[in-house]
Amino acid sequence: MKKSIILSALAALIVPLALTSCSDSDEPNSGDNNGNTAEGKFVVSASVQGSNATSYVLLTAESLDGGNLSAEGNGLVNDGASQWIFHGKDYLYALTYNQGNAGTTRSYFLGQNGSVQPRDMEYKISRFTSYGIYDDYIMSMSTGNGPDSQADANGYLPKTLLLTYLDVEAETSRSNDTSTGTYSVENFLGNGEYVTLAGIQQSGNRIYSGAVPMGLSQYGASIDGGKWVRKGYEDLVKTADGGSNSSSYKKGELQWTQYPDEGWVAIFNSSDMTNPTLVKSDKISYPCGRFKSQYYQTVWAADNGDIYVFSPSYAKTMTDPRQQTKLPAGVVRIPAGKTEFDSYYCNIEEQAEGRSFMRCWPAGGNRFLLMMYDRPLSQKGFVATDLAIFDADAKKLTFVKNLPDGISSFGKTVYVHDGAVYISINVENSYPAIYRIDPSTATATKGLTVEATEITGFGFLEAKK
Repeated sequence: MKKSIILSALAALIVPLALTSCSDSDEPNSGDNNGNTAEGKFVVSASVQGSNATSYVLLTAESLDGGNLSAEGNGLVNDGASQWIFHGKDYLYALTYNQGNAGTTRSYFLGQNGSVQPRDMEYKISRFTSYGIYDDYIMSMSTGNGPDSQADANGYLPKTLLLTYLDVEAETSRSNDTSTGTYSVENFLGNGEYVTLAGIQQSGNRIYSGAVPMGLSQYGASIDGGKWVRKGYEDLVKTADGGSNSSSYKKGELQWTQYPDEGWVAIFNSSDMTNPTLVKSDKISYPCGRFKSQYYQTVWAADNGDIYVFSPSYAKTMTDPRQQTKLPAGVVRIPAGKTEFDSYYCNIEEQAEGRSFMRCWPAGGNRFLLMMYDRPLSQKGFVATDLAIFDADAKKLTFVKNLPDGISSFGKTVYVHDGAVYISINVENSYPAIYRIDPSTATATKGLTVEATEITGFGFLEAKK
C-alpha cells in the first residue's frame, strides 16, 4: 500500500504554493525555450489519499532534478483532472470530462508572486477519448451519435466526430456543428466502418491524427442489407445488447474492426478537421495505444518535422482470430511536409522479446520514449512496467536502466528539456518521483520526490505579467 498523507485542514489550503526543499543542481538558463527562468516555476499536480477521501493539489518547484516537495500545508487545492495539459508556458488546463460527479474543466496561470492561480472561466466538457493542441486551441474529441435529424429508417444514428475547442487566450469554449453531416465518420476509410481519431499532431497548418477503425455501427451494418459485413464475418454481428463501459455494444452492430492489418492516418488542413487526406500503411496495425475508453496518441513529429507513426498492434488482444492483427508493433514515417508514407519501417517487437507498448512521446531530436508492457499482448495480464528509448535514426530500441523497483504506474505526460526527457513514476510503498532520462544512454536518474500518493502531471509555467 502506498504511503498515505493526511493534509491538515485540507479544505482550507487554497494558499500560495511553496517549495519545501529543492536540489542545488544547475538550473536551465533564463530565456531558454523549455526550461526555468527567473520568472517561472515548475508546476506539479499531485493527489493525496487521506483517511476518508482523495484530495488534489498543485505545487511549485524550482527544479525537477532533485529534492523533496511536500504537499502538507502547501499548494492550491483543486478538483483534479482527467488530463493535465500545459499550453506552452502560459497556462495549465485541468481537462475533465463531465460524467457522473466529475468536476469542471478550468485553467490556471502562475502569478507574479510565484503562486498558481485559477482563471475565471470553467467549462463542462462531454466525454472525450483523445485530445491535443492546435495553435491557441486545446481540443478534445470523441466519436458519438449524430443528431436525431440524421437517423435512418431504423432510427439508427450515424457515428460522428465530436469536437470541443477551448480558446486559451479568449477563455471561450465551443463545439463543432454536427447538424449538416459534415463530421460523420461512417465509412470513413471506404470499408463501411466508422472510426475514432487518436491524437492531434500539428505540423504547420496541418493536423495528423491516427484513424482507428471501430467496426460497423448499427447504422453502418444495416446499409443495403449488410453490404459492409465481410463474407464469413456475419456471425460477428451482435444479436443482443451487451458488454459494459467502453466495451458495451448494441444489437445489430459489428464490434471492432474487420481490417486489423491496416494502419491509417487522417491528415487535415486546418483545425476544422474536415475533408481529410487519408494515407494507409500495410506494415502496421492501427496507430494508437489503448486503455479502457482512452485512445492514446502515437502519431508524433520529430524535431526535424518528420512524422513517425507508431502502432502497438493492440488488435492482438481481440478475442476472435479474424479480428487479431498478424502485424507486430512497429513504426512507419511520413516525411516532413508530405502527405504519404515513405519506405521507412522498424519492427519494435523483435527488439523487445515480443513485447509491445502502451504509449509513446517525443524525447528530443529523433528519439522517442515508449511505455513498454511486461509481456506480449498475446498473453494475459500484461501491464506497463518498463520504459524504452527508440532511436528513429538508428532504428534501435533500448530499455531504460536504473528505474525504481515496485513501479505501480507512470505519468501521463513527459517534459523535454536540455537533452533529457522527464517522466513521473509512482511506486508502491514509497513516495512518487520525477525521473530524468538521458535519451542517448537510456539511463534514468531520480529527480524531484513529491510527498504525495501520486503525481498526476507536471510542467513549466512562466509568471504572467
